[in-house]
Amino acid sequence: MKNIFKFLFLLIFVAFVSCDNEDQELLTISAVGSSQITAPTSGAVYVLNPEEELTNTIITVTWNDADYAVPTAINYKVEFAKNGTAFAEPFLAGSTSNTNLSWNITEFNGAAVSAGLTPFLEEGLDIRVTSSVGSLNSSPQVSETITVYVTAFTTDLPKIAVPGNHQGWDPPTAPNLAASGFGQTDYEGYLWLDGGYKFVAPNETGGFFWGNTDWGDDGTFTGKLVETDEKDGTATAGYYFVQADTEKLTYTATPVSWGVIGAATPTGWDSDTDLVYDAATKTLSVDIHLVPGPFKFRGNNTWGAFDLGTVDADGILSGGGDLTFDGSEGNYHVVLDLSNPREYTYSVTAN
Repeated sequence: MKNIFKFLFLLIFVAFVSCDNEDQELLTISAVGSSQITAPTSGAVYVLNPEEELTNTIITVTWNDADYAVPTAINYKVEFAKNGTAFAEPFLAGSTSNTNLSWNITEFNGAAVSAGLTPFLEEGLDIRVTSSVGSLNSSPQVSETITVYVTAFTTDLPKIAVPGNHQGWDPPTAPNLAASGFGQTDYEGYLWLDGGYKFVAPNETGGFFWGNTDWGDDGTFTGKLVETDEKDGTATAGYYFVQADTEKLTYTATPVSWGVIGAATPTGWDSDTDLVYDAATKTLSVDIHLVPGPFKFRGNNTWGAFDLGTVDADGILSGGGDLTFDGSEGNYHVVLDLSNPREYTYSVTAN
């Protein structure tokens, strides 16, 4: 009888193990086939325009489900890379458990630039979809790559560098001048000069280096620029407003001493309190006693070209108008920051 019970137990155990193994086999996940991108088609062209409604959807990438042999939740990642880089440094453009992702103009432009595309040039953008399963992103599969052609943009102002004796003739660390907008060549900005200097254009990636296009004086020192056989511009040590037009091939460097003036200052509207340039911070500043009232920044102790008294919606200081000090009477540290061309700011901090 004992033997019969042992035999029955053994049969039940074997049957249980067999069923368990069968279940395990049914739940085994295998990477059988990757997704295939169904839209857009390879070769599609996208010209991104910063003047359009930037929240409008510009691209939707769709794909079919990856195959893992059994029904299971799948994680998808869409990756971008500049064409020709073989996804050496892919940019993760988005992730989802669905089989599509969309981007508006702002999002797609940012992703394309982050993937390495140069603004305002049509370049190839490689797109692929990577699938995986589980919280550990196991069994990854990668789709075939499609290539679309994108003209991205930037809202950054075009810039040129001004290397020279004032900073060791090093273009990558030189102060910049900025144009008024894309496609414009009217560069300007404030900087400290001391001796010779030149103007250097960025390369295709936006970097400033010797070997790029550069301009210097034509040798007459009358404000004319040339690209060949150029001479270094020259300036005695001081703070300057520098302008250069690389189409008209002209330049100027005007010395400017800045001060703060107004009813809020100790001498009212009668005279300026001078600001002092700090080479370490590239800013102008002064400690001054202020009372509530209007004030502004003025150059060269005269009314005219150098007058900053209005803050626009972006917080940028521009010409005309008056600023207002509405704090308590006392001693303050006033800073005028003109180091970022065409994007000037100021601050007033209690001492």
